[in-house]
Amino acid sequence: MTALLKVRVASVEGEIFSGEATMVIARGGLGEVGITPGHAQLLTTVEPGTLRIQREGSEEETLYVSGGFLEVQPDEVIILADTVIRAHDLNEGAAREAKERAEALLADKGASQFDHAKAQKHLAEAAAQLRMLQYLNQLKQH
Repeated sequence: MTALLKVRVASVEGEIFSGEATMVIARGGLGEVGITPGHAQLLTTVEPGTLRIQREGSEEETLYVSGGFLEVQPDEVIILADTVIRAHDLNEGAAREAKERAEALLADKGASQFDHAKAQKHLAEAAAQLRMLQYLNQLKQH
């Protein structure tokens, strides 16, 4: 029998995923991190991007997270994120529009520093969503 981790993913709206997995892959503050059963305890930030939860067999749950925290306990992984969107709910058109709006704000030299920080955050989130959609499209082609 394969060793499994308990995985919980929650956003401000509530719990999005709860189940068991053989591996969790996320983009942490220092790069991509893969968590398997027996992993050392860890607390790290999660950058905007793809969260992959590999379930027993070949099934994989793919989620977009806008950022947050990942905590590893001996038998459990908890991801707390600002926003979590299931892969099939991502909207490429909306992500492209958000990216264009953020780029326009960043190009506006008259905008305040706060506007630039907010625009940079939105740009990073939109770019991460588009990268995730590109990754999912590549998977479909194989």
